[in-house]
Amino acid sequence: MSVTVTDQPRVLRSALLVDFDNVYIGLKRLDPAAAEAFATEPGHWLAQLAQGSDTDGEVTRRFLVRACYLNPSVYSRYRPNFTRAGFRVVDCPSLTQQGKSSADINLVLDAVDALAAPTRYDEFVIVSADADFTPLAQRCRADDRRVTIITASPAASAYRSVADSVVGADALADLVTQTLSPLDADEVGDGEATVDAPGTPPARGTAAATDAAPAAPAPTPAATEATSSGPAAGATAHAAAPATGPGEARARRAVLRHVRTADGPVPLGAVAQAALTADPSMTATQWAGAGGFTAWLTRTLPELGVSTRPPGHVWDARRFGEADLPGAVADTDPTDLQRQVIAVTDTPGLSQAQYRVLLETLAADVSAHPFDRVTTSRRVHEACQQAGAKVGRSTVNFVISGVLYVGLSLSEPRAPRDVARAWADNVIGLCRGARMELTSGDAAAIRSWVGGGLADA
Repeated sequence: MSVTVTDQPRVLRSALLVDFDNVYIGLKRLDPAAAEAFATEPGHWLAQLAQGSDTDGEVTRRFLVRACYLNPSVYSRYRPNFTRAGFRVVDCPSLTQQGKSSADINLVLDAVDALAAPTRYDEFVIVSADADFTPLAQRCRADDRRVTIITASPAASAYRSVADSVVGADALADLVTQTLSPLDADEVGDGEATVDAPGTPPARGTAAATDAAPAAPAPTPAATEATSSGPAAGATAHAAAPATGPGEARARRAVLRHVRTADGPVPLGAVAQAALTADPSMTATQWAGAGGFTAWLTRTLPELGVSTRPPGHVWDARRFGEADLPGAVADTDPTDLQRQVIAVTDTPGLSQAQYRVLLETLAADVSAHPFDRVTTSRRVHEACQQAGAKVGRSTVNFVISGVLYVGLSLSEPRAPRDVARAWADNVIGLCRGARMELTSGDAAAIRSWVGGGLADA
């Protein structure tokens, strides 16, 4: 049997640059087990990154450069793990009284040298928790190189306009602890979804990879003739009907990978483009006889949720719902300041009342149960739904990550006011990081809004 070009994954010559200290600290705040897995098993997550997909199809990464920048006076015990995994470990001792190492400048210098090297690197993969690598990402893109940012902080939104792909903190935690190969992600059953290698673009959120390239044009009217919202119309408890040919099977797998590895609903046009990339003949066959993309999606993958309200979204119905749709969760019209905060920081657009329910529920949960990133998120989401607050699972994850990032431990009982203040501090920090010019009145208004009125005192 002949093999077409579309069956062959592209090979990217990649340079992997890891800011160890920042990533380890960022992951430890979010998930200590993930931090240890990152530090002790680099070979495992390196293998996960080596295989994956992006909007142009499946890719294989050849990491021609593997560099880890590490403070030896603090983290020398992890050096052998990275050396064994084929990394060049660069010692970056602290050079200031504040304890800041020279990892940033060493990483940037090596990246600039690699841009000028005789070997042309197709992609630069930068792993860090800092939001200050934007100039480096811009420099790489100006030289026509792909840029993938993997960050262990809520700073993912700062990179979306300058990087081709962004992997957020939750997705990174899942990546370093998963046991399945990313290529098996589209075959996962009803359990927790695994995380693909970077490149699959999710919707808003800190926990998933986001492709910053322009989304594909919206499907044609024929592709959006359905008006379903929620699980695709005609969904049943049974598995989707088998694809009728190898091309359609590739398209189905591409859609599943695209949606199941996202940290929220994915724009409908981007999902359609993923299917077309896997099988360009789908348009010529009128989507395998279905007449349009949405009709094909309904027939082939009824277990996915679909909304055709412009611009349209598709989501994994096992993890998300309509409350996770961008702009679908606020029960009041946001102010101009709130709209700007939402637009530039990805802060969820909940109303003050919804934030109050979420923050009080989170505080009650960590006071009653041991904190665990996944199970706590699930319980809080379910409790918010029962309380009548339309709060999505991705929003809960975003808030938990933000609270942990500013240093508030959730491993012990917390008062709602403490959780609210930590979350408000995180949002204001994101605003300042995005170079928003906030007056004292603006900061107070943001604090009152996202703190649910609990952080004002």
